[in-house]
Amino acid sequence: MMFVKLSMAVSVLTIAALSSASAETVTLTAYSGIFQDHYTKAVVEPFMKKYPDITVQFYGMPNSAQMLGTLRAQKSSPQIDVAILDVSVAKAGADEGIFDKIDESVSSNVKDLYPNARAEGVAGVGVTFDNLVLIYNTDQVKQVPKSWNVLWDKQYEGKLIIPSVPDIQGTTFTIISNKLAGGTDYKTDLAAGIAKIGELAPGVQTWEPKPDVYAPIANGQAALGIGWNARAQIYAQTSGGKLGVALPEEGSGFQINTINLVKNAPAGDAAKKFIDYALSPEAQAAFTSEMFYAPTNSKTVVAKEAIERTAAGDMDKMIDIDWLAVAKIRDNITEQWRRRIIPLSR
Repeated sequence: MMFVKLSMAVSVLTIAALSSASAETVTLTAYSGIFQDHYTKAVVEPFMKKYPDITVQFYGMPNSAQMLGTLRAQKSSPQIDVAILDVSVAKAGADEGIFDKIDESVSSNVKDLYPNARAEGVAGVGVTFDNLVLIYNTDQVKQVPKSWNVLWDKQYEGKLIIPSVPDIQGTTFTIISNKLAGGTDYKTDLAAGIAKIGELAPGVQTWEPKPDVYAPIANGQAALGIGWNARAQIYAQTSGGKLGVALPEEGSGFQINTINLVKNAPAGDAAKKFIDYALSPEAQAAFTSEMFYAPTNSKTVVAKEAIERTAAGDMDKMIDIDWLAVAKIRDNITEQWRRRIIPLSR
């Protein structure tokens, strides 16, 4: 009897050891905070349920620059397999040989991505689209704003919050303002947009909202501002309706988060399997419904109530922003803000 029990125990231990040996871990780095919370719920956990032999560890960091810095430090011996970061930062990583190219050999879903989910020279591909929106305090702004021009309405002077450059929100707003002012090619001339924001400057309460732009507008410290749709929609829910969100009739511009495969990633095929899942219509639809990022896979079918809270139904209104071209003029944009906009503030 003792021998039988011992044999059974050895068998159990052997099975456990084999199971442990066959299990794989994919280390994912992406944005911390509410992005991590919602992406884990909508994508990471369903993936692990579908592939129980793979564990995904989410290593959250505050921004793309910090992620790239970590990846640079690990280049000779990578510990991260997959990275989700802003397209312009992803381009820098690709230039430095940190990422492998994601094509149909990695994921069959690549062929179904919208054209602007792929950028020349970027090894990764777009995994989420986000867009700039107007955000407003519903007690102070009674009607849903239909135009970006509401920001220039004198009744809201001194009640505006606009994140300035080098924050990408400020850069996107500059390109939108340039279009509003009649500017043409933002890649060569943003003078019209800079001048228009200069007219707005005296009415701006702060260019550096803390802790972010959403909280002070939700609590009534300010009336109007700009922000990213995905986060704004979450704050609109948690604020009990005090924060309103509007996509103006003139359209907006997308910010692209890319998913990237780290060169010599230790997880290998398991990392590719996660990327394939992240780009699938299933995962894209789940995350759009969870956090209101627009999907990058054209075959994604999203619930109507979620579509209405993203720009996915207004793709034709989006300004085609070439973020790699913008990266080349970012320093000039920042200098123009410092010289021609910020000094006009009261």
